[in-house]
This record gives sequence, structure tokens and C-alpha cells, in this order.
Amino acid sequence: MKLKKTILLLLVCLMPLAMAAKTSTKKKTSTQRATTTATAKKPAGTAFIVISKKDLNLRVYDRRGKDTVLLAQFPVCLSKNKGNKQRVGDMRTPESPAGKPFKITAIQDASTWKHDFKDGRGNILAYGHWFLRLLTPGHSGIGIHGSTNNEKSVPGRASEGCIRLLDKDIITLKSKYAYVGMPVIIKAEEQGLLPWETRAKKQ
Repeated sequence: MKLKKTILLLLVCLMPLAMAAKTSTKKKTSTQRATTTATAKKPAGTAFIVISKKDLNLRVYDRRGKDTVLLAQFPVCLSKNKGNKQRVGDMRTPESPAGKPFKITAIQDASTWKHDFKDGRGNILAYGHWFLRLLTPGHSGIGIHGSTNNEKSVPGRASEGCIRLLDKDIITLKSKYAYVGMPVIIKAEEQGLLPWETRAKKQ
């Protein structure tokens, strides 16, 4: 009888410890899952952007093995004037040379940036939450950004050369897909889908 009581007493004492260890393991597993999910959100250096002047859209693609996958598509506002950018102030969006995409060089918080469009509204918030600065050889100051106070211009032709997205879309592009070094192809005015784009699979 004494032995049975001793065993029962030991079991009662050890149960809380066993429960605590089990809970700790669950928490750890849950944290590990959360970390894995967060890391898996953004493509790891294989995603790239294609901007169509003809269709007024920005597409995000990813290379997965031998396949090219379409991850997302957003409407855009491009330059007031058509054609490839030649000089400062010509109100044209630059086009990337064949086989030489532009690249994102910086992802900057533009939520407080202002600009005067010379339309009587003065110096106003204009860039949305983010400015994805592009390396466009021969030209500077070109980027992909939001359209605060100009959302009605998307899609359309009204910018001074940059690529405007809706404010909600620049947030999505930045948080889910964009990274420094990301290639960005800007096609010529009447250039349609590239051959591999017609074969691209949707995610």
C-alpha cells in the first residue's frame, strides 16, 4: 500500500512538468512555422518585373525550374509623352535595351515625399508609401512608386517619366515581391507580350 501511494504521489508531482514540456514544444513548433511562412513570402532573387507601355501594366514573374510563373499584375500610369526617354524633362519613360534590364537599386520610404506638378495644387504628397529606385543608365530619378493625390491617373499616361501604381499596389509590390537588385524590363511603346510571356503559367 505504501509503495502504491508513493508511486501515485510521484505521478501527481511529475504531471505538471510533462504538460509544461509539451506546451513548450508546441510553442516552438508554432514559432518555427511562423518564421518559415514569413521567409517564404518573397521570391528569393529569381523574380523580375516587366512593364508594358502598350497594355499599361506591371507584371511580376518568377523563374521556377524551366517554367516562368506569373505572380502578380498591377495597372500603371506612365509618362505623358510616348517614346523612349532621351533627356531630362522630356516627360518620357525610359525603355530597357534588349537583354539589359534595369534594376532596383533602393527601396525608399516615400510616405512624406512631396512634388509640385505645376498644376496649381502646390507642393503635395505624391509618391505613395514606397519609391523603388531604378538604375536606368543615362537617366536618373526614375522609379516605381505610388500615386497619392493622383490615383485617378492609374492606369493612364500622366507621369513625368516614372511608373505610378495605386497606393495599395505599391505596398503589395514592396512587401511581397520587390528586392534590391530585382531586374525590371520596360518594353517599347507597341511591344506586346514577349514569346515566353504567352507561355508563362499563373501561380
